Amino acid sequence: MTLFDRSRQLVPAPRETRLARPDRRLFLRGGLAAAGSLALGGCDLSDNPHVENVLGGFSRLNDRVQGALFGGTRLAPTFEVADITPDFPFNAYYPASRIRVIDGATWKLELSGLVSDRTPWTLDRLRALPQEGQITRHVCVEGWSAIGQWSGVPFRTFLERIGADLTARYVRFDCGDDYWTSIDMPSAVHPQTILALDYAGAPLPPKYGFPVKLRIPTKLGFKNPKHIMAITVTNEYPGGYWEDQGYNWFSGL
Repeated sequence: MTLFDRSRQLVPAPRETRLARPDRRLFLRGGLAAAGSLALGGCDLSDNPHVENVLGGFSRLNDRVQGALFGGTRLAPTFEVADITPDFPFNAYYPASRIRVIDGATWKLELSGLVSDRTPWTLDRLRALPQEGQITRHVCVEGWSAIGQWSGVPFRTFLERIGADLTARYVRFDCGDDYWTSIDMPSAVHPQTILALDYAGAPLPPKYGFPVKLRIPTKLGFKNPKHIMAITVTNEYPGGYWEDQGYNWFSGL
């Protein structure tokens, strides 16, 4: 169930055949097969419950270890303007021909969960908050990376402004392209995590997530949702589009 009415904020995309979803369990197996080979014994990596449960256990262990090792003050590398990747790549679960176009004049960011002020936010109101910029590397789980220049509201500043419970475990993002993901609270309040409003000194173009994208350089690219429409602070595990298909949930760098 969505928390917002997309119909009043989205310009319909062309009707096209959706890209076939890759088998994300292959990613899970590939990343964990070596670690789990002794525990699996003679099992092959097939679609049987025992294998799925064992690999899922390793994935959850990996998430816990990454979370324990995560440093709230350890920064991702930053770069110079000369290092920026020309024509920063578009990436999503759909082709570029289906990029979402959102009406910024009617867009409102909806809030729910463990926050004291659930008043929706407009784009102008977000732009009135303190802004910070960064030139950081986006690392895709598919093996490529690119350096881009982003600026926007420090996410911790926003969470404090809405009275979010900073002891909560998770923050969930629901997006205008039917995507969703979630992050842990320590990553949410990391000093480099921002609600990006601009790319290269100009408002985000649709291909980069207008009107708002989460830029979190301490995590893999699929944890950087675009076209954010709703944010939920919660203690209940929220999962995510790819996470529910086998990607490691924490996915830190």
